[in-house]
Amino acid sequence: MRNLKKISLAVLVVCSATSSLVLAQSADYNPSWYITPSLSMLRPDSGFNVSDRGEAAGISVGKPLSEYWDIQIGTKYGRENHDGLKYQQNLLGVDGLLMLSREEIRPFLLMGAGYQQDRLSSALGERSGYAPYVNAGVGVQIALNDQWSLQADFRREHGYLRNNNFDISRNNNNYLTVGISYAFDKSPVVAVAKVTPPPPPPPAQTIVQVVQTPAPPPPPRFEKIVLSSTELFGFDQYALQLPQPKLDEIANALVANPTVNNVVITGYTDRIGTAKYNQKLSERRANSVKEYLVGKNVGAERLVTEGKGEANPLVTCTEKKLKALIVCLEPNRRVEVEQITINQRVTK
Repeated sequence: MRNLKKISLAVLVVCSATSSLVLAQSADYNPSWYITPSLSMLRPDSGFNVSDRGEAAGISVGKPLSEYWDIQIGTKYGRENHDGLKYQQNLLGVDGLLMLSREEIRPFLLMGAGYQQDRLSSALGERSGYAPYVNAGVGVQIALNDQWSLQADFRREHGYLRNNNFDISRNNNNYLTVGISYAFDKSPVVAVAKVTPPPPPPPAQTIVQVVQTPAPPPPPRFEKIVLSSTELFGFDQYALQLPQPKLDEIANALVANPTVNNVVITGYTDRIGTAKYNQKLSERRANSVKEYLVGKNVGAERLVTEGKGEANPLVTCTEKKLKALIVCLEPNRRVEVEQITINQRVTK
């Protein structure tokens, strides 16, 4: 118990020292589920009367819960032989990973709990028992690409072996683990429209024409046309769904009316997720629309983007189930294209 208290105190000190770093990080992360098979080096507690290093293998399933936390659920089997004694341990537990960074190199602190089975075999017989355990440690993830990464960690596992067949009431085992992780989905990417330069103008020619001046038309009447765009993205996405006829209409109107400037493109999200994450997502949605219009030969200097996150919702929903809540909040995930006022001649 004394060793466990020391580990807990060390984790708290490190968490306090790195709190400003965690709050300051702003890197993106892939929210997909991932799976991690792993191999470990095991150093059992001396109370099991085995002192050599053993080996272990395990597998876990994990998911980022936020910019700062991952959760991993897994199992591990370890063994060690020494002087005719064979020690085996099975672990099943849940770990929380406090991510100190979301860059390519991601250090983390881990804390977890679960249930263990210990078995000690010899020529004289076998003893075994079940007990709860807690563990703590440190580790690092190294991103290889959008879906593959390496994970390594060192942890100390403390088991409560009271009322069992062993001579000790608790144990402290050490594990040094290396694994490779595969994320089931790739990180969201921005769809960038390819800009095709206009063809060069034909060579100048001298043309002589006889122009007849027509009779002046009757004084025209004008009306204002305000264009807007909604339902551009899927849930938790900022890549445009194609085709986009409404954006094509806006692009054609802007190309035909070069005097229209300071067009404000505002991105919005629903309320699911953290405010900081939603703010970034709304900015990226606005930028996706801008890049699409620029790809349709609209000058970038004529467009202004901003993100307002989950502000100004169009609907308010109270559904309890996540799927129903996502459907209900769909109108709030939008991009508004404002301040486009085009004078169009009315022919009737």
